[in-house]
Amino acid sequence: MNVSFSKSGAAKSGSALVISASGVDHAYDGAVMKAAAKSASFHGKAGDGFQTYVETGARVFMTGRGDKDIFDYEIAAATVAKSLRGSGETELMIHLEGTDATADDAARAALGARLAAYIWDKHKSKATKSKKPALQSITVVSDDPSAAKDAYENYYGPAGDGVVLARDLVNAPPNEIYPVAYAERIKGLADLGLEIEVLGEAEMNKLGMHALLGVGLGSERDSQLVIMKWNGGKAGDAPACLVGKGVTFDTGGISLKPGANMWDMKGDMGGSAAVVGTMCALATRKAKANVVGIVGLVENMPDGKAQLPGDIVVSMSGQTIEVQNTDAEGRLVLADALHYAVTKYKPAAMIDLATLTGAIIVALGSEYCGMFTPDDELAKQLTAAGDTSTDLPWRLPLSDKYDKLLNSPNADMKNIGGRAAGSITAAQFLKRFVGKDTPWAHLDIAGTGMVNGSKDPRNPTFGTGFGVRLLNRWIADNHEG
Repeated sequence: MNVSFSKSGAAKSGSALVISASGVDHAYDGAVMKAAAKSASFHGKAGDGFQTYVETGARVFMTGRGDKDIFDYEIAAATVAKSLRGSGETELMIHLEGTDATADDAARAALGARLAAYIWDKHKSKATKSKKPALQSITVVSDDPSAAKDAYENYYGPAGDGVVLARDLVNAPPNEIYPVAYAERIKGLADLGLEIEVLGEAEMNKLGMHALLGVGLGSERDSQLVIMKWNGGKAGDAPACLVGKGVTFDTGGISLKPGANMWDMKGDMGGSAAVVGTMCALATRKAKANVVGIVGLVENMPDGKAQLPGDIVVSMSGQTIEVQNTDAEGRLVLADALHYAVTKYKPAAMIDLATLTGAIIVALGSEYCGMFTPDDELAKQLTAAGDTSTDLPWRLPLSDKYDKLLNSPNADMKNIGGRAAGSITAAQFLKRFVGKDTPWAHLDIAGTGMVNGSKDPRNPTFGTGFGVRLLNRWIADNHEG
């Protein structure tokens, strides 16, 4: 996608978005536009809009701004770009000149259009040219194009790269993205300056990662732990750690899921995709921070060798876990990955992301992810980063009262706490593998990482890339000098 910024210009072909302003009269025939607006009963209010064609042949979308203090340039641009999906349109010009749009607004408008233009069509071989998602260039006309370009190239563009990568990973079929193939894909990010290390099953076995390894026992494909390091901060400074659940396909194991919609379980690695996408964004924009990304990659299959309900496994931390349900597997993967991160890197702060529980979808739908943390300051940081990035977390409680639901008569704990408060007990389980000295938050993105029928114009069907913008913003605000 070619994204550019200009101080003036008019669409000679393709489409253009005009935020109602007199500043574009020089670009298009002002009298014609005013006549069209009158005919369409357009008054510039929020929600007002119409489209018309100008002499050059370009299609012009006019949208009302309403209250300028709450107008969202990113959403406005995304809405128009989404309407062009499948139209065969290749060019979009966004006019912000003559408004009070800042350079940041202009950069976000470009990002919104770019994200809305995304579609996963890698395996569609028979789509006609007119139906192909063909938007190839976005030009934003603004009063300060130089500053807008800087904002885009130094922050929003890399964030978009990370979101697109995360979407591609989540949307890919499970016969393409399985643990070893996924690890190979991540190795390619070394070209950006990331240090990549991959631990195979033999190495994880030596470390005692039997919680993670137990999940993959029923698969013919080896499990992997991938470590990505970005050393952009001061030498010796403790890193921020990002940890992601990467269950590349989740059948539920012996506790088999129902067949309906099981195909969506290719997206059960959405937490890992968010971590990989974030590491891509940080490296692309040369973030001035030390960050370690860790993803546990497994495939959960039912097989003669598969883990059984009732099995007891010893985690890397030495704590024993009674596996009462093999479909509560993501927390087993994260248990060892979190303990590895804490003991190996002694992070300044740590966040894990996982499509962990269906219960979080019941509680929050697809508008917010669930945020669990005992650290009030970290909760404030993530909430602020969510408000700025538009990846929104909602804090839910942790408490010893919920923790007791994990007690097992046969081991140190069981991996499920019962039907009630399922998302909370999952977070309480993870908390046992973090320790008391590391600021930590768990983000349950089951409702936000993969969404069918999202109403947000920036989102495609299924993989959203949720979490990349949130983590990228959190790092920028709290861990960069």
